[in-house]
Amino acid sequence: MSNEPLAYRMRPQTIDEIAGQQHVIGKDTALYKMIKNGHVPSMLLYGDPGVGKTSLAFAIAGTTKLPFVALNATKAGKKDVEDVVADARISGKVILFLDEIHRFNKLQQDTLLPHVENGSIILIGATTENPFHDVNPAIRSRCGEIKQLKRLTTEDVDSLLERALLDKEKGLGKMAIAITDEQRKKIADAANGDARKALTLLESTIFASFEEDGVTKVEDSILNSLVDRVGVFGDKKGSHFYNLLSALQKSVRGSDTDAALYYLAHLLENGDLVAVSRRLLVMSYEDIGLANPSVGPQVLSAIQSAERLGLPEARIPLANAVVLMCLSEKSNSAYSALDSAIASIHAGKTGEIPKHLKDTHYAGAAELGHGGYIYPHDHKIGTFGGWVNQTYLPDNLVGTKFYEPIEAGEEKRLAAIYNRLEKFKKEK
Repeated sequence: MSNEPLAYRMRPQTIDEIAGQQHVIGKDTALYKMIKNGHVPSMLLYGDPGVGKTSLAFAIAGTTKLPFVALNATKAGKKDVEDVVADARISGKVILFLDEIHRFNKLQQDTLLPHVENGSIILIGATTENPFHDVNPAIRSRCGEIKQLKRLTTEDVDSLLERALLDKEKGLGKMAIAITDEQRKKIADAANGDARKALTLLESTIFASFEEDGVTKVEDSILNSLVDRVGVFGDKKGSHFYNLLSALQKSVRGSDTDAALYYLAHLLENGDLVAVSRRLLVMSYEDIGLANPSVGPQVLSAIQSAERLGLPEARIPLANAVVLMCLSEKSNSAYSALDSAIASIHAGKTGEIPKHLKDTHYAGAAELGHGGYIYPHDHKIGTFGGWVNQTYLPDNLVGTKFYEPIEAGEEKRLAAIYNRLEKFKKEK
C-alpha cells in the first residue's frame, strides 16, 4: 500500500468525483459546464479548512488535462512565479493553483497579473479568509468566478468514507475491515464537515485497530479515544473564528440561549479566552445597555473569574454570563446615541460651546465673557436631585436629539425621567 496519507490518495481526479459542493460544481452549474467544455476561468475559492478547495483545483486540472502547477503563497518567491510564466509561454496555457492567496505580495502580483489578464495563466486561488476583505483587488478583478465552498454535510462525508473503504486502488479496499455503519457515521460526525479530517481519522482508526484472522476489527474504545482528540473546526483568528464571534453576539442579541451556548462552546474549544471575553464585555454594554445596567459589571466579574480560573473551568462563569445576557432586557440606545453624535460631528455639524459652560478657573475668564453657569445641585427637583433649565448644546444645535430612550427593563424608568425633563425644557 502507498505510504501517502489516505486523504491525499482519495483526492478526486475529476470534477465528477467531488464530494458535495453541488452549488459550485454540480452538473447543472455554469462552472461545471464550462469546465466540461474545456474552458476554465480564473477563480477564487474560499471556505473553511478541509472543505475541498485544493481538491477542486486538482479535479479541474484532471478534467481538462491542462498543465497544472501548485504553489503556496506563504512560501512561493518571485522565481517560482517566473517559472510558471515561462511554462505558460511554452505550453500556451497553465493552471496555477495558489493556496493561501491572501498572502500574495505585490512583487509576485506584478509578475503574474499581466499573464492572468491575457489568459496564458489560469489562476485558481484558495483562501480560508473572506476574499472581499483579504485578497488584493487587483487579483479579485481578474477572477471571473468567486466561489464560497461550504462544509460538507455528514451524509457527504459518510459517502466519501464508504468510497475510501471500498476503493481498492486508492483507498482501503484491499484490506478486510470490519467497521459498522454506526462507527463510520461517528467518524463523519466528528469531522464536522472536513473531508481531510474524516479520512485521516478513518485511517488512524484502522491502523490503531487489531487484526484477527486477516480481518481488522474497529473497536469502539479505539474509535472513541481518537474522536476525542479531533480538534474543533476552524482556525483561531481566521475568518471562521470571527464568524463564530459574530454568530455568538447575534444569538445573544436575538435571545437564543441554545444557539449562543453552542457558539460559545465552539469558541472556547478553539482556546482563545481573551478574544471571547472581550466580545462578551462589549456585548454587555452594546446589546444589553441601559435596559439592565447591572449586567455590564456582572459580565466583567465573570470574565475576571474566567481569566483567573483558566480553561476548562473558565467555561462556567462565561456560560452564566451568556445565559444572563440572552434572557436580559436589551437596549442599544446609549451607544446608538453616541454614534449619532459622532456622525453629526463628522458631517460638520459643530458649533461654539456656550459661554456659561466654558472654563472659568483662570484670571481673565470674565473679561472674555465666560461665566453665568447655574449650578444644578443648588436647584432641587423632587427626588431626582438638582436640575436647572439652561442651554448645553451649541446655539446652532439646540433642539438636536441624539438619544432616543427605549422603554425596556431599567431604561423604562430612565425614559420616564428623560421625557419629564424634556417637558420641563419646553415649559421655559
